[in-house]
Amino acid sequence: MTAGTIASVSTPPGTSGVAVIRVSGERAREVALGVAGKLPAARRATLATLSDQSGDPLDRALVLWFPAPQSFTGEDVLELQVHGGRAVVAAVLDAVLAVPGTRPAEAGEFTRRAFENGRLDLSEVEGLGDLLQAETQAQRRQAFGLFSGRLTSEADRLQSLLLPILAQVEATIDFPDEGDVTNAALVAARGDLSRLAEEVSALLASAGRGERVRDGVMVAIAGPPNAGKSTLLNALARRDVAIVSPQAGTTRDSLEVHLDLGGMAVVLVDTAGLRDTADPVEAEGIRRTRQRIAGADLTLWLATDRAALAQASQTGAGAVWPVQTQIDRDDHRLDGAQHRISAVTGEGMAALIEALTAFAAEQAGGEPAVIVHRRHRLIVEDLAAAVGAALSIQNWDEAPELVAEQLRGGLAALGRSRGRIGTEAMLDQLFSAFCIGK
Repeated sequence: MTAGTIASVSTPPGTSGVAVIRVSGERAREVALGVAGKLPAARRATLATLSDQSGDPLDRALVLWFPAPQSFTGEDVLELQVHGGRAVVAAVLDAVLAVPGTRPAEAGEFTRRAFENGRLDLSEVEGLGDLLQAETQAQRRQAFGLFSGRLTSEADRLQSLLLPILAQVEATIDFPDEGDVTNAALVAARGDLSRLAEEVSALLASAGRGERVRDGVMVAIAGPPNAGKSTLLNALARRDVAIVSPQAGTTRDSLEVHLDLGGMAVVLVDTAGLRDTADPVEAEGIRRTRQRIAGADLTLWLATDRAALAQASQTGAGAVWPVQTQIDRDDHRLDGAQHRISAVTGEGMAALIEALTAFAAEQAGGEPAVIVHRRHRLIVEDLAAAVGAALSIQNWDEAPELVAEQLRGGLAALGRSRGRIGTEAMLDQLFSAFCIGK
């Protein structure tokens, strides 16, 4: 990305009541004066007539001015809230870009500048991205927590626990003759690190929940051909997503549908019917089906007869619900069926949806998770590895350099949560904890 003053429409394309045009950079003041004819008071909406360079009026709009550094990007920012007609938006944006030194923003450049200017750290940027993509209330709550610094706060808390431990170890290396530095202090520090290790393990244990909220609880719909898998998918989606045909092997590849069940994101996967086949295309679909079943949080195994239903235990999946289907055709009850449904008449569907909603809430419900992205999990895994390596050293007083190296690695891992790593915090802790230089 290059420097300069950037401008862009921040609202979706199309006709709307209001559209927002944002400008950020050192020439934002000139844009305000050139287009609106005045510079409004900071952070106060001001009504103004917008004009082009020739003085022709374009629109009456609300103008907001956010001087640096108290703005989203940390730079001077101008916002123009104009009427949302396509012609109005295009004309005002052209007038803005006509100001020398102003150019169209690149994708994500406003947020990139907020990060580079210290207004957002990396995890907050990720939270903002998730917030923009949130489709369910659970995703919104989790994304807002990340955007509001939930991961950053947890990383800061863990760092505040790890720094004094490192300070104790560093002191035994640099100041072994000081009265404050004793083996007893190292024993206490080791105990503190053991307790920290337990907290990190508990944090890692919750990682799957956060990723499920963000990506959705994966539910595979599986079973033999013609068991009603595509029909069930269409019924749950309330639209025709999959082709329904009495001919076996119609579904050759997995189809995905995203649902909102009780505020939780659920991804339904319609898979190819499992059977022996000589068709290489269908065989590939079956191979992919087995992969999706293995990776699913839950598999709905659909069957219409006793022999097919018994195959539910042979899927190799974790959670499997045997489901008897097409009960509108044959009402004979199959032993072992957890649910009995007809996707055509709707019988049993309400109970199945209720159960799926409860399962999703169990897998992804509760307080917003701290670990949301794979990057976050890798950071905490690196922290856990560093703490574990330090604890594996039996005699800290004999190898303090090795212990300190592992603990510094743990701090470096925590620093990656922000996207910035420094050592000043450790030095500040070291000099404040001991009377060095007395």
